[in-house]
Amino acid sequence: MKEFKIAVLAGDGIGPEISVQGVDVMTAVCEKFGHKVNYEYAVCGADAIDKVGDPFPEATFETCKNADAVLFSAVGDPKFDNNPTAKVRPEQGLLAMRKKLGLFANIRPVQTFKCLLHKSPLRAELVEGADFICIRELTGGMYFGEKYQDNDKAYDTNMYTRPEIERILKVGFEYAMKRNKHLTVVDKANVLASSRLWRQIAQEMAPSYPEVVTDYMYVDNAAMRMIQDPRFFDVMVTENTFGDILTDEGSCISGSMGLLPSASTGESTPVFEPIHGSWPQAKGLNIANPLAQILSVAMLFEYFDCKEEGALIRRAVDASLDANVRTGDIQVEGEKAYSTSEVGQWIVEYIQKA
Repeated sequence: MKEFKIAVLAGDGIGPEISVQGVDVMTAVCEKFGHKVNYEYAVCGADAIDKVGDPFPEATFETCKNADAVLFSAVGDPKFDNNPTAKVRPEQGLLAMRKKLGLFANIRPVQTFKCLLHKSPLRAELVEGADFICIRELTGGMYFGEKYQDNDKAYDTNMYTRPEIERILKVGFEYAMKRNKHLTVVDKANVLASSRLWRQIAQEMAPSYPEVVTDYMYVDNAAMRMIQDPRFFDVMVTENTFGDILTDEGSCISGSMGLLPSASTGESTPVFEPIHGSWPQAKGLNIANPLAQILSVAMLFEYFDCKEEGALIRRAVDASLDANVRTGDIQVEGEKAYSTSEVGQWIVEYIQKA
């Protein structure tokens, strides 16, 4: 029996709707396996700006810091997207959470589901069997470097230090050891000094992992290879900006961003979240796909070495897809489109009966 203290950050847009499904699934699994779970809810994003003027207030930080894990949903609101002069934005809360919790490694699995291959923009024979992990450095690079902007000039500084690079590469090598022992380091070492340091340190570390086949790929080539031959990759590791772009590209391979979860880990409380955004246009309509949020719960259990619990959630998700209990974005033509809550409830009941 384990006891979990979970901080729940529903955020904006469809966040509250999918958050409920993730919490319900976690509760059902804990009841099934005899675990105890306590939830503490906190505000973030546009919701927090509206309520307290800060997208990641100190009270939310304390809630996250004191939890075993954070179950996060989404942030973002059009009223900020369409206002370039806004000084405070929902996404700043996400960056602040990563920075304050020391979440330097974003883990994004990219996998396909056999029954949904037709939804992928790529041909089925290219994507069938694709299964790899993108590991993105989260707290360095241009997103956090020195910035400047006036009417005639702007710059963002892409700076990395040796310790920052070593710790994320270590995560990459360790994930490769657990999988198929193939690590691809993605950089732009032919142009950028920061990338040359990444490649140098990776080459220094590689001999410590002799079982891992380590290769190096420029980011433009990696982007092309992900489309041409996604099955080539096992574990990919890269810096913040490249990782942001490549992980979104990777998410399209499965056919829907609503299917893929992620984890952000590092020095403090880990965060588990779907990779999609807040989809404000669908807010309150009960049509959002909750599977990425639910699979984030599976990743949470697996992080705490609860492999059976995670496997049960994955079986439940697979079963829901096979039974065509799906939201409209991934439903088979002519079949009923299930609501967010109906999909979540079906998966909860599957877990309870298992």
